[in-house]
Amino acid sequence: MSFVDSDGNIIVPKTVRPLIEYESTMLGEKRGSLKQYRHGKLHIREYDTYYSVHYDKIDPRNDPFGHIIMDASKYFPGVMMLSLLSNYIIDKEK
Repeated sequence: MSFVDSDGNIIVPKTVRPLIEYESTMLGEKRGSLKQYRHGKLHIREYDTYYSVHYDKIDPRNDPFGHIIMDASKYFPGVMMLSLLSNYIIDKEK
């Protein structure tokens, strides 16, 4: 069994760590997980038999925009388009 997945996340079998006592979160890509947890920059996804663990460079709860730029850059163009669109709509209504 490999303990690192194709994305570089560390795999922790639930037989090693059956419970996670950290705060559950909706932030982050679910990627088929049952639940997600965050503790500082630590991001944990829970699956049936294991946890997938990695560190984010920036905690999205403290700096959502910085997190998108540094850890979730594939969403950056969409966020910029929404920002431009909202500015356009606001300016149009003035």
